[in-house]
Amino acid sequence: MNSEDETQAVAKVIARLRKKFPQVSPETVEQIVRQEHRALDGRPVRDFIAVLVEHEARQRLRAMSVPVQAAVPGSVPRAANGI
Repeated sequence: MNSEDETQAVAKVIARLRKKFPQVSPETVEQIVRQEHRALDGRPVRDFIAVLVEHEARQRLRAMSVPVQAAVPGSVPRAANGI
């Protein structure tokens, strides 16, 4: 993958994740994706960079999107306990 293809692939990752995480600001999504992309700078094999970037960014965005109650160990979401 050449650098132009990689840039386009990362732009598509940003667009997909903005749609998947509308509760997170578009700027934050882009910042996280770019951080994950930079973390892979210097890696010799570039063919799967966009896939790796998307995976890591999605994990971070999911962590940001977890409701506080669900993030507390041992807590039960309201829908699950019938209240």
